[in-house]
Amino acid sequence: MSQKKLADGRVLRNFAIGQLGWATLSGVVSNWLLYFYMPSEETIAAGMPLFITQGIVFAGMTIIGLITAFCRLVDGFIDPYIASKSDSLSHPLGRRIPFMRWFAIPFGIMTVVVFTVPGLGGELFNDIALFVCLVAFYVSLSLYCTPFNALIPELGRTQELRVNLSTYISVTYFIGTAVAYLVPTIAGFFQASFGIANAYRMTIGILAAIAIVCMLIPAFTIDENVYAETEPSTTTMGASVVKTFKNKEFQVFEISDILYWVAITMFQTGMPFYVTSLIGLDESWNFILFAGMTVLSLVFYAPVNILAKRLGKKTLVSFAFFFFCLAFLVTSVCGQFGVPELAWGALVAILAAIPMAILGILPQAVLADIAESDAVETGENREGMFYAARTFSMTLGQSLAMILFSSIATVGTGGFGYRITAIVATVFCLLGGLVFMRYREARVLQVIGAVGSAAAKKLEGEEE
Repeated sequence: MSQKKLADGRVLRNFAIGQLGWATLSGVVSNWLLYFYMPSEETIAAGMPLFITQGIVFAGMTIIGLITAFCRLVDGFIDPYIASKSDSLSHPLGRRIPFMRWFAIPFGIMTVVVFTVPGLGGELFNDIALFVCLVAFYVSLSLYCTPFNALIPELGRTQELRVNLSTYISVTYFIGTAVAYLVPTIAGFFQASFGIANAYRMTIGILAAIAIVCMLIPAFTIDENVYAETEPSTTTMGASVVKTFKNKEFQVFEISDILYWVAITMFQTGMPFYVTSLIGLDESWNFILFAGMTVLSLVFYAPVNILAKRLGKKTLVSFAFFFFCLAFLVTSVCGQFGVPELAWGALVAILAAIPMAILGILPQAVLADIAESDAVETGENREGMFYAARTFSMTLGQSLAMILFSSIATVGTGGFGYRITAIVATVFCLLGGLVFMRYREARVLQVIGAVGSAAAKKLEGEEE
């Protein structure tokens, strides 16, 4: 590993552009799938057809909640298989880049298909088609993102590079998510001529084409052999999964991460409903508020980067969990007490910006620390499996969030169910923070530091 070149700013920026692409595609599905297939009364009144079965169908759950949750779980179990194949791949281009080249285009295509094919037939056909298309979408997402994420500890091989890289990809992640919130705004230009559903589809097609280009940039501009260890792993998938989950610090990280993804997914899924049904603003304000939240969050990136190096990542991540709880609680009461609509929107955006900055940067760096310390202790490089496991936690958290949100949202009238979703998100976020406080950051950094000191001494001896 010492013979490998350290990534420079150009490499890190090109890598982050890939995150911009996949964050846009993921954001489109995460933010607008429920809005498109389980539209609110306001959206139906605007002309949105009902494509799939509506209402509660089983054990208090909706068809969209069941389909989404099951598809995400299928994807979650596929992730370790993809990670194992990536870790063990023997290819002239490396272990990660080939996957990124092969699956960027299918990933973009499947994003568009999710919003088109399930509207071509009757209700039953559309239900089945949505299930099949979503499975294909999440599998294609994993085929690109699992190898992509496995490059993070390889390109960020020092603490400074790791935090810097996490900052870059956090910026592009939020920009991509913000771009995804532009869907109704862009669709508005086509709606009069093509109808609301086709306007959404055309917009998603445009964004998917741009995202594909972004995802291909790191795949064709980064030479993995120069910066990363490309020696294939010989550990079998089953053994790799077991070894990964035996890591005590990773267990803490994984549990807290699942709770985080439940909370943040409920919040992001609910934003279009919070803005229109609770606050009472037009749907075009979704992008304006999220963009404002993102810009404000970017202002905090430099302080977060500096404070992480001084105070440690654990302190800041724990603080972010608890501060996010405040943002969620405020969301649960927004639109009340005679406060102006824009004031509510601005308040939620401001409160959410600070924890978004922290949790957008540092969890990836924490996981990279854990993966590196594990490699030091075991002598095996299983970065792909660690990041596949994190994808699984995201998958599991998002699955549970979709079931909870789609079911709770139907409770009561006048937006009461939406308010309950924000309270539930608060509870999950609080639990996530309490769990993460058990992470032993000092021990992990001590292991990494020990091997770093040994390497430095060896290098000094060679120079003498």
